[in-house]
Amino acid sequence: MKLAYRLAYFSGGFIIGIAFLFFILSGKKTSCAYGPESRTLKNIRLKERAFSESTLNVLRENKMDTSVVSLLLEDGDVLFSESNTDLDSCRQYVIEGEISKKNLKITVENCEKLATVLEAQVTSNH
Repeated sequence: MKLAYRLAYFSGGFIIGIAFLFFILSGKKTSCAYGPESRTLKNIRLKERAFSESTLNVLRENKMDTSVVSLLLEDGDVLFSESNTDLDSCRQYVIEGEISKKNLKITVENCEKLATVLEAQVTSNH
C-alpha cells in the first residue's frame, strides 16, 4: 500500500475519532487530573466536608464563610512539603491560595469518606 493511501486512511480515522470524542464528551463535566496536586484537590472536593470549630472561628473573624474553602479547593496550591502524606488512614494536606485579596492556608484531613478542615490561617496580601 502506498504511503499516500496510508496517510489518507490514518487521517480519516483520526478525524472520525476526534469528532466522536468531541460529540460524546461535549457538555459533560469531564476532567483529566494528571498531576498529584490536581488529583489531591479533586479527591478532597468530591468528599463530604466538615469544619473544626477553630476553622469556623478564623473564617468568621475574617468575614469569610465556608464557601471560600470550596474556592480554595478549585484554585489552591497543595504544599506537599508541609503535608503529612505518610499516614495510613487519613492523610493531612496543607493547601494555600489567594481569596478576596487575602492569603488563606488550610490543613485538611483527607479520610476515605470525609475531608475535615482542621485549621485555617488568613493573612493580608499587601
